Amino acid sequence: MKINRSSRFKRSFKKLPSYIQSDFDQKIKIFFEHPFHPSLHTHKLSGNLAEYYGFYLRDGCRVLFDFEESGIVLLINVGNHDEYKKWARA
Repeated sequence: MKINRSSRFKRSFKKLPSYIQSDFDQKIKIFFEHPFHPSLHTHKLSGNLAEYYGFYLRDGCRVLFDFEESGIVLLINVGNHDEYKKWARA
């Protein structure tokens, strides 16, 4: 699997506390091997983000992503749940 990061994701990631970034580093390794591992709570979204998926980080943070092609994932954004609910289509 190949994982790409959008510019929005990169900007948002830099703003996260270091302990959340560290949690992401651990979880992305799991995600790389098994995107639907139970510890990630990967789920299909609804509403205006219905074409995307998300998985959980610590303290209510979420990673928004999409399966672009076979074997390619695009990380779209990352942030807390309040931000997550406000994200419009990227």
